[in-house]
Amino acid sequence: MTRFRKLAAAAAFAVAGFALSVQAYAADVVDTAVSAGNFKTLVAAVQAAGLVDTLKGKGPFTVFAPTDEAFAKLPAGTVDELLKPENKDKLVAVLTYHVVPGKVMAADLAGKEMKVKTVQGSEVSINGMDGVTVDGAKVIQADIVTANGVIHVIDAVILPK
Repeated sequence: MTRFRKLAAAAAFAVAGFALSVQAYAADVVDTAVSAGNFKTLVAAVQAAGLVDTLKGKGPFTVFAPTDEAFAKLPAGTVDELLKPENKDKLVAVLTYHVVPGKVMAADLAGKEMKVKTVQGSEVSINGMDGVTVDGAKVIQADIVTANGVIHVIDAVILPK
């Protein structure tokens, strides 16, 4: 009987470990950004734009995510202006310009120059010849895999033309 209990305990431990690893992987793009801690401005903007449910959706999405430091580089008052309810359409355009449909990993971009259509509708220029840049913003951390896509952290906010 003790051998059975040991096997049962081992099996329960294995199942619990598997459940924890699945739960950790289950974080979507939004939850991953929230838990990272350096995307407070981006998360606030996504909430103000009403895009939380969209970015928590099935995907997959590739998000070029500017850090709080990247938003701080914008001219004074830009973020506050975009967060005003009357500027919601502009905010949505800026945010969706940072999102590409599908799951694009850094290896898919390495050694290539291309234009890729964003969710906003315009194209971003991606240069993977020496590191990866998106419209001139440098990818400073790549391939943060989420349950519904991937996040690439960038050092600047990119703006549609």
